[in-house]
Amino acid sequence: MALTDVAIRNAKPDAKAYKLTDGAGMFLLVTPAGGKLWRLKYRIDGKEKLLAIGAYPETSLGDARKRREEARALMAQGIDPSREKQRDKVRSRIQAADTATVWTAS
Repeated sequence: MALTDVAIRNAKPDAKAYKLTDGAGMFLLVTPAGGKLWRLKYRIDGKEKLLAIGAYPETSLGDARKRREEARALMAQGIDPSREKQRDKVRSRIQAADTATVWTAS
């Protein structure tokens, strides 16, 4: 059964971390410290992987579902979403470094 925003808001921390499933491999991990973290469990190339989608409430239920569908679209093309996320981080760091270089060189 799909999660609702009310069920997410009412989820309280417990002695151990626990999961609230939404479907298609996505779940909300509720930590003992009270954190609520979106995760996507998937398989690619015969290996099980876990993709961090974001933290609730910064990443809403709708946003998390949209990111899940984007990740599933990448997997359908044979692209590992975790690896693509890492590449995006590297690209943004390179762009930031290039921009910083331009500003200091002027």
